[in-house]
Amino acid sequence: MIDHDRLFKELLSSFFPEFIELFFPDVSAYWEKDSIEFLPQEVFTDVTEGERKITDILLKVSFRNQKTLFIIHIEHQSYSQTNFNQRMFIYFARLHEKYALPIYPIVIYSHDAPQIPEPKSYCIDFPNKKVLEFNYEVIQLNLLRWQDFVNQSNPIASALMAKMQMDVQERPMVKLMSLQLLANLGLNPAQIQLISGFIDTYLDLNVQEERIFQEQLAIIEPKQEEKVMQIVTSWMRQGMQQGEVKLICRLLNRRLGEVNPQLQERIQDLSTAELEDLGEALLDFTTTADLEAWFESR
Repeated sequence: MIDHDRLFKELLSSFFPEFIELFFPDVSAYWEKDSIEFLPQEVFTDVTEGERKITDILLKVSFRNQKTLFIIHIEHQSYSQTNFNQRMFIYFARLHEKYALPIYPIVIYSHDAPQIPEPKSYCIDFPNKKVLEFNYEVIQLNLLRWQDFVNQSNPIASALMAKMQMDVQERPMVKLMSLQLLANLGLNPAQIQLISGFIDTYLDLNVQEERIFQEQLAIIEPKQEEKVMQIVTSWMRQGMQQGEVKLICRLLNRRLGEVNPQLQERIQDLSTAELEDLGEALLDFTTTADLEAWFESR
């Protein structure tokens, strides 16, 4: 199962200014970008549903040329949900009560269907009076055309094109265009890995689509082709390494019993060559102490 919330939180947290610049340029005009402070997630108890709700992204930022602050609250939704507008209002009310600051609320929807506009407000009306009208911003990716973002020199555009409105036959093309955009952004390897992994997760091509992707890749400008191939090769290598880590952990668990989380983290940090060495050495292990000794000997 894809952990959609984790993927979107990692992406938006890593490129938050770029996210605001792409979708909310008006906010970029009046905030102080260098003042961003991410706040701890808030946990709310939903009494009616009996569930604990956790906010996705919460941050505090300054108005430009002012000493006053405001909060930006973002929720990611991977599916359409009845009464979500009411939940957004409840979040708003409780956050406003706690921080006593203006709050700019945003929802980003990443579901593929239905392609019906999601609510942007929550209202309480009487026949003679409007008691409440709460409005918030909505980015609904399945209503956005990926073609409109191809020329945006922005890492968020490169990533989110993979979840925008597209025909099935366009999937290989969108993946290639996303990677071309990514290749020209001048990001560091860790940033490229994060975005390319996001793209590959949501545009995981089947065999026929992969063949079309490779055909399209072969006819683009040679320097562009080389840059894209470097990204593709990097995530293939990463995927192979992750597969080796899973195999090693599975073998160790069968041989030694459940390996504790600390040792599992150390295994995940090993290089491909070190994983191969461990794969050979574990055949002689009989206890967890043998695994610990192997680490100490390196």
